Amino acid sequence: MLGYVLRRLVAAIPVLAIVAVLVFLMLRLTPGDPAAVIAGDNASSEQIAQVRSKLGLDQPLPAQFAIWIGNLAKGNLGESFFFKKSIGELILGRIEPTLSLAAATMLIAICVAIPLGVVAAYRHGSWLDRIVMGVSVLGFSVPVFVIGYLLIYVFAITLGWFPVQGYQPLASGFGGYLHRLVLPAMTLSVVYIALIARMTRASVLEVLNEDYIRTARAKGQVERKILFRHALKNAAVPIVTVVGIGIALLIGGVVVTESVFAIPGLGRLTVDAVLARDYPTIQALILLFSGVYVLINLLIDLTYSLFDPRIRH
Repeated sequence: MLGYVLRRLVAAIPVLAIVAVLVFLMLRLTPGDPAAVIAGDNASSEQIAQVRSKLGLDQPLPAQFAIWIGNLAKGNLGESFFFKKSIGELILGRIEPTLSLAAATMLIAICVAIPLGVVAAYRHGSWLDRIVMGVSVLGFSVPVFVIGYLLIYVFAITLGWFPVQGYQPLASGFGGYLHRLVLPAMTLSVVYIALIARMTRASVLEVLNEDYIRTARAKGQVERKILFRHALKNAAVPIVTVVGIGIALLIGGVVVTESVFAIPGLGRLTVDAVLARDYPTIQALILLFSGVYVLINLLIDLTYSLFDPRIRH
């Protein structure tokens, strides 16, 4: 098992290296000058040139890339052009809202989607099954920001149950922290409820036709025990895989949701950095997101290896 993990980690290095090169080149080739943004609209050409020289943007691209990679090798993510502080500090200061939103989203999605998928499989072809599948299709089809604004209008503006926007740190009180987290998590969880519910239904429906399910029924076991102890347990691998993929896909959803609800997390930081042409911050964040994606895929493969020892070799 250890050898398998090490091989996968080594294989991830070229992937991250390619991501680093592509991100670096794409940022330099896109229109826009960070020096002009920082200097301001009324800055002269000489002032913009001074800012560009101070940021090191006047150096050749290979030299800029070598400096960035060298700093990364030392564990230094660099300094933000726009925020004027260490990128490591920026990420640490913004990571709590993003982790909180991601955890709450997946908790809601798993707790809602798996029971829905199991019941839909058990009631295959019934009106309940059709409703679950119809809602799943709707969840896939409607953009996250539309769901967010709809929930804000209903639950924040009309009913007044939740605040419209904002985030309260956990250190400031669990009640306020949870109160401001519910609506964004509900918004982001809709698409993952749809994804996990459909996969759960398909996996459980396939397992329900197996001989050991019929044997359990012949022994007189109650349906709830058959569904959740036998069927769901044996259908768990694809469901866990989809949950893992959903966690990886949260990256895109977090950016939109944090923007809609004005949550000061990594997603919002990414948007601010892009608007400000903050090259070092964008590079660090994309590399971080890519590393998380690779790590989650490794965990998914490890899950498979627990069920199929052949994968370990």
